[in-house]
Amino acid sequence: MASIKPALNQPRADTDSRATTIGLVGIAASIALLHVLTNSRYGIHRDELQTLSDALHLDWGFVAYPPFTPFVERVSLGIFGLSLVGLRLFSVIAQALAIIVTGLMARELGGGRLAQVAAALAVALSPLPLFEGTEFQYSTFDYLWWVLIAYFVIRLLKTENPRWWLAIGGTVGLGFMTKYTMGFFVAGILGGMLLTRARRFFLSPWFWGGSALALLIFLPNLVWQVRHGFISLHFLQHIHARDVGEGRANGFVRDQFLICANLFAFPLWIAGLLGFLRNAKFRMLAWMYLVPLALFVIGKGRGYYLAAAYPMLIARGAVACEWWLASMSRFWRRTVEATFFTGLALFGMYFGALILPLASRGPLMKFALRNNGDLREEIGWNQLVRTVAGIRDSLPPEQRASVGVLVGNYGEQGAIEILGRAYGLPVPISGTNSAWLRGYPTPPPSTLIVLGWSRQGVESTFISCRLAGHNGNSLGVPNEESQDHPDIFVCGPPRLPWPEFWKQIQNFG
Repeated sequence: MASIKPALNQPRADTDSRATTIGLVGIAASIALLHVLTNSRYGIHRDELQTLSDALHLDWGFVAYPPFTPFVERVSLGIFGLSLVGLRLFSVIAQALAIIVTGLMARELGGGRLAQVAAALAVALSPLPLFEGTEFQYSTFDYLWWVLIAYFVIRLLKTENPRWWLAIGGTVGLGFMTKYTMGFFVAGILGGMLLTRARRFFLSPWFWGGSALALLIFLPNLVWQVRHGFISLHFLQHIHARDVGEGRANGFVRDQFLICANLFAFPLWIAGLLGFLRNAKFRMLAWMYLVPLALFVIGKGRGYYLAAAYPMLIARGAVACEWWLASMSRFWRRTVEATFFTGLALFGMYFGALILPLASRGPLMKFALRNNGDLREEIGWNQLVRTVAGIRDSLPPEQRASVGVLVGNYGEQGAIEILGRAYGLPVPISGTNSAWLRGYPTPPPSTLIVLGWSRQGVESTFISCRLAGHNGNSLGVPNEESQDHPDIFVCGPPRLPWPEFWKQIQNFG
């Protein structure tokens, strides 16, 4: 009879598993629907404009990032055009998948319905994952790759099947084609292997096969970097120095609690970290968190860089807390559960109001714009392009015949190239990131509409400049464009010959 009992319980177990999976999908679908309903408000973010511009010039690499995200946005442009909902759809799907996979990690670690739902909700209602569904950024897809790798490592360690190294290696390769911070997670994987009994996998041909697959996927970008003198390394060094100098790397520890994960989920991820450390079989996953953490602390990384490492900790912690709750009386179990889920929801609602474009007018919009600099950077681009087009149209015919638009940053560059098509504006001239690699027009224009520059800068650099307009937005929202460089000028050509001028204006941003 003992041998028959598990078979008799199997249908119910399968039913419970299916019901819980449907619940995980429901949580992810709810968050996805929220993004779909709100992502059409405001406008395109300046970072998105750069990605869209690069999407029109597909290559195996770009100065600011590897090629995966521009490629995805080229596909989105082809399917949806300039629909914000469409352009951001793949980001929404990526975050929905991360939520589901987090719940599945809890299942693989022995968690029941409560653990799986708690883990999925904790990720769904965390600030950084919520943000990643509002824009298409390389960090969005990078988040998914980290979560998938953690899931595959759990499967590897649980099943002892070394073939999982192929899935790990393939995802690592995609990670390097998305964001170079994948290298920090790889350091965690290798460190975790060296420091635990998982070191035995160094002798497995499947590990080396997975490593070869990762290198094969990443190879085209690596070749591109070699051909361009590892220009992305210089870019990253510049950006890191800027971030540290401006204090953007401050508050790293605080951000682990407030941004990377829902504040009320901190008992879960701390319990998860301790749970992995105490379990010899899965201890490798603890080092997959601790090694990147140490590297980011030493290297002064920004607070959100480690966010994608928390779902695996949350999943393990949810399992531990489920076991702990099982030892309580019904009253205390329900009390703890109610407190946890209420706090989780309230924290998620607060940051949702801050992060998501929930309203296009009224108090919610004012609250979001006042507290969220990223939303402010979505305002005013259409007005900027209209202003530039109006200045172009006001020029005498002889100047309009040879006019170019020179921009000072990648947001302006993307706005003119993407939104300016509707006004017949020329492809912008920019010295920032990959736009500089693409060069200037031949023959170069004799008249320039210059934006993103200071008056002192244009007068010392170009011939015969005059103030022609102002850059702002009808909502009066203070952002980089309206505050830092609001003036637009009409100028003659550079004082230096174009080849010398071009060498001087290269910049990273």
